[in-house]
Amino acid sequence: MLKFDSRDTRFKQPFGAVKTEEKIQIVFPVEQTVNVTGVALIYRGARDGKADLHYVGTDDGYNVFRTEFSLETPGIYYYRFEIYRGGETLYAGRASDDGKAVVGEWLKEWQLTVYDADFKTADWLKGKIIYHIFPDRFKRIEDGKRPLFGRFKDWSDELTIFDPDGVYRANDFYGGNIKGIISELDYLVSLGVGAIYLSPIFESHSNHRYDTGDYMKIDPLFGTEKEFITLVGEADKRGIGIILDGVFNHTGADSLYFNKFGNYPGVGAYQSPDSAYYDWYTFTSYPDVYDCWWGVTVVPTVKRNCSAFQKFIAGKGGVIEKWTSMGVKGWRLDVADELSSDFIEEIRKKVKSMGDIALIGEVWEDASTKVSYGEKRKYLFGDELDGTMNYPFRTAILNLFKDRSAVSFVNSVMSIVENYPKDALYSSMSLLGTHDTVRIVTALGDEHNMRSKSERLLYRMGAEEYRIAKTKLKAASALQYFLPGLPTVYYGDEIGMQGYEDPINRRPFARGFEDTELLAHYRYLGQIHPEFTNDFSVFAEPGKLTLNRGQYTLKVDLNDFSYKISKKK
Repeated sequence: MLKFDSRDTRFKQPFGAVKTEEKIQIVFPVEQTVNVTGVALIYRGARDGKADLHYVGTDDGYNVFRTEFSLETPGIYYYRFEIYRGGETLYAGRASDDGKAVVGEWLKEWQLTVYDADFKTADWLKGKIIYHIFPDRFKRIEDGKRPLFGRFKDWSDELTIFDPDGVYRANDFYGGNIKGIISELDYLVSLGVGAIYLSPIFESHSNHRYDTGDYMKIDPLFGTEKEFITLVGEADKRGIGIILDGVFNHTGADSLYFNKFGNYPGVGAYQSPDSAYYDWYTFTSYPDVYDCWWGVTVVPTVKRNCSAFQKFIAGKGGVIEKWTSMGVKGWRLDVADELSSDFIEEIRKKVKSMGDIALIGEVWEDASTKVSYGEKRKYLFGDELDGTMNYPFRTAILNLFKDRSAVSFVNSVMSIVENYPKDALYSSMSLLGTHDTVRIVTALGDEHNMRSKSERLLYRMGAEEYRIAKTKLKAASALQYFLPGLPTVYYGDEIGMQGYEDPINRRPFARGFEDTELLAHYRYLGQIHPEFTNDFSVFAEPGKLTLNRGQYTLKVDLNDFSYKISKKK
């Protein structure tokens, strides 16, 4: 009865998200047998409205209706159609997650993302491959330094998952450092890497450093400012930009600012209400009961509306200015959902005032419709993020290898492709693994349902299980690279490192135990990726998937997870 499909540019132009005041063309064919007298598009969102469609002729048994309209306010809109037939009104929406129109009651609407026409993302990062390094675990060049607290381990030692009292304190260190990263830059070039995303590098007393001690200092175990400047310069010579982790929702309890344990000079918020930092935090019973991230007392939360802290981070002479002025080319905002919109806007203003700097947020869901703290987030409308960590793509890939449903995969992927502004989509990290997820080869292995973390720590795949998981990983990573965005490799995934949830997924890089076949596969993907264009399409067939990027085509057989990459001659 209806032909309209929001994902087909014969019926909606432009495809997907639109700019403010950009002309939106809708073509809506209805079978002639329906005897339609009129059609209207009804939309709601930042403002509500109606666009009448006008009859323009017939085509292959369909009466064709058309309209053009535009929206001047950024935001998320939803639309449906009303079909008038004499005195009767029929309602058209979506019955499933695809873009096709059907007639019925209580149907899904279509989403239309409208973003600021002046929205611009960082040019330098476009088309790049990102390599994600957990600094303590990538490479160590011996320099005699040791941590002030905790235990220093040999590179081959197993992780500590809890201390003898059963508490995990993240206090086992392997000493990965700046010198080690510099020594491996040519290795990263061989993978086609164009950006390094470093998990936190600032002074801290944990191995993950998400409990910042001093934002203005590099952790001494990791290196010095002079070494960091050398890293930035040497990376730049190889066409690689550095992206830092901005952990601006919370600090460490063991920090210059909170100073719970008295390890820093001066007076922290925990020590006195007269501290210059007291207003950064929320105490409900001073000093031992305070707001902290997910109830973890080692990371007290900073007030969302604390102007003094926000100025310290994004103001003149602040944290972002200091490190960006050293040549840093991007920032990733940890737990962006926890940060206020006003704060993210100020961060964006600061980074963009300093040049072509990228700003990426940690968002696990569809960032276009994310709600946190009762607030509809405005991440991708032009005033906040360039892009996000695109976890929905990871979810779609993992689900594909479980249910083998090509149709579900296409709908999941195309929902994000349709909802994100194109520049934001291509500025988002397309990932399979991070420091917060199970290692991808392990995630693609068998489900063992081990209840004990100690069991999961010790588990290694047998040869056959690993062979099958690797086969899946090669297909999964090919999909990852073909999907729109910035392919992001978590250190060690390219050599087949295994591991369950953190900290098991944060083992030292298994140098000397690389899966050379898998590594060669990642190098091949890195070699062809620069030839991809931003033209993307994906098609589901029975038991198969086809993805296109410019001249390249990827075909994946979901029966045995074999794949083939070909290039048009």
